[in-house]
Amino acid sequence: MSTPSSLESLIEALRCLPGIGPKSAQRLAYYLMQRDRAGARQLAEALQLALGALRHCQRCNTFTETDICERCLSGKRDASLLCVVETPVDMNMMEQTHAYSGLYYVLMGRVSPLDGIGPSELKLDRLLERASDGSVQEVILATNFTNEGEVTAHYLTEMLKNRSIRVSRIARGVPVGGELEYVDPGTLAQAFRERRPLAE
Repeated sequence: MSTPSSLESLIEALRCLPGIGPKSAQRLAYYLMQRDRAGARQLAEALQLALGALRHCQRCNTFTETDICERCLSGKRDASLLCVVETPVDMNMMEQTHAYSGLYYVLMGRVSPLDGIGPSELKLDRLLERASDGSVQEVILATNFTNEGEVTAHYLTEMLKNRSIRVSRIARGVPVGGELEYVDPGTLAQAFRERRPLAE
């Protein structure tokens, strides 16, 4: 007996989620239809609402329901600092540290030639325009420490280096509360290379 086409469509749609393979998508679809139709309806309505309401902030490129997001409009942020992150989730993580009070630019991805994502796909010209608005004095690159994140950081450094703007990169190293015996050698080596003086 074949699966109804509407159920097949739901299973296929759920596969677009990260980490969801065919079996997980099938389980989710059957769960929603069999045990939680109210949850399925709520999910469908929330997706429809988000698709209709969300757009990209004209200044920082994150998701917002207005032309310019609340963070960019805030007078309490340091406009001389611009932190570049890959995703809105990365921006939220930076905010949770309470260690940064500047503004952001969200790339919505990273340079990944193998996936066909280059500078033009990320619209890096918008970042360049934003960083050159006259108020930004330092661009802090907070891309991930993956191969793609490093390539992105390198590309951005090259793009910004002749703009009279200071370009810095967040450091990597031993996690807070971490014990050296449990830290991988690559992280430990990087922490050693990026050490800073405690007294001059």
